[in-house]
Amino acid sequence: MNDDDARPGTQAVPNPPDVRAAPALPFRRMGSTAVTRRIAASRAQVYAALLDPDAVVRWKFPAGMTCELHAFEPRVGGAIHVSLTYDDPAAQGKTRAATDTYHGRFTELVPDERVVEVDEFETADPELQGAMTITIELHDAGDGGTELRALHEHLPAGVSAADNEAGWRSALDRLAALLEP
Repeated sequence: MNDDDARPGTQAVPNPPDVRAAPALPFRRMGSTAVTRRIAASRAQVYAALLDPDAVVRWKFPAGMTCELHAFEPRVGGAIHVSLTYDDPAAQGKTRAATDTYHGRFTELVPDERVVEVDEFETADPELQGAMTITIELHDAGDGGTELRALHEHLPAGVSAADNEAGWRSALDRLAALLEP
């Protein structure tokens, strides 16, 4: 990407990570999920909650889990390192007992409009490996609220699209509860 390709006010990271499987692994089908949620808050408020570490630990996790941020640098190229731990200690995590840990980076931030991050689970399981792209877009809902569209692409073969979608829906319900009067 060159500077002429970027929209005014956007930042993009050149050379995004390769999301193809490692050559030693067989081809794996990767899925995606898309979720839309209306939130009774301005785009500026929603955008701020997407990038505020104190807000993120309160909303960005599926039902039945908690969120711990090890690193969260909301800038293009900034690090993301998160552990999601199941409330049920007997649950099987992707990284270790009852915990899913992932790391990544922000690849695009457009104030009040768009957040893109690329993340990967920390796991030895090849069915759970691979870079995933999460794109969140914010649009005016017409009544002073915001329509949030979340697209989660390149889900590894071992991640159920239905479970991923349910997790996003529960997380976005918490985001709405955090921001709505």
